[in-house]
Amino acid sequence: MAVRQAAAWCYRGGSISAEPRINDRIRVPEVRLVGPSGEQVGIVPLAKALELAQEYDLDLVEVAATARPPVCKLMDYGKFKYESAMKAREARKNQAHTVIKEMKLRPKIDPHDYDTKKGHVVRFLKQGDKVKITIMFRGREQSRPELGFRLLQRLASDVEELGFIESNPKQDGRNMIMVLGPHKKKTEAMAEAREAQAARKAERQGYTPDAEAAEEAAEAPAEAQPEASTDTPSEA
Repeated sequence: MAVRQAAAWCYRGGSISAEPRINDRIRVPEVRLVGPSGEQVGIVPLAKALELAQEYDLDLVEVAATARPPVCKLMDYGKFKYESAMKAREARKNQAHTVIKEMKLRPKIDPHDYDTKKGHVVRFLKQGDKVKITIMFRGREQSRPELGFRLLQRLASDVEELGFIESNPKQDGRNMIMVLGPHKKKTEAMAEAREAQAARKAERQGYTPDAEAAEEAAEAPAEAQPEASTDTPSEA
């Protein structure tokens, strides 16, 4: 019974490695072989494929196990795994996640507080994030929804260069909600942020374009000046 359970667990994928079979772990009589440069070698016996792998000092890697016969390729498997991991890491680094930030305001907000809140909205939009603006009504303010509507319209107008109204103001119980979307995509904002960071780093290290031009000018040889003539004019 325990053996059958273990076999069933293995069949479900519990102990099966996700990595491809390589070299001696390949258990088929023949394979369709692909060379190191991607050239088609053809169907060869497994022993011959392993022999070629040793000759090239490479690994025999099963890249299509379900094919008949399985497709195997000659490659440096360690290098392949490293490069694949680096590509996946770079892809995750550049992956854009849509984020919705939230900013809450009161209908009769103080001018200073409004400027502070607007600054946060500007920063979020520059980062390529959406912003959910919530106007919170309390007490008698609930009878004056036009105050919240005008405030939302004012905010949208103040940041129109960076974002647009994605969801128009609407009443939701005691709150009024509007969503602003950024003009720039998240990936564009991330790329610009990386460029700005690199520029600041270069500036701290003294590699600004002006400094570089000045350094080149200082290292350039001076142009030869014409020598003054020492000949005296002949007497008439």
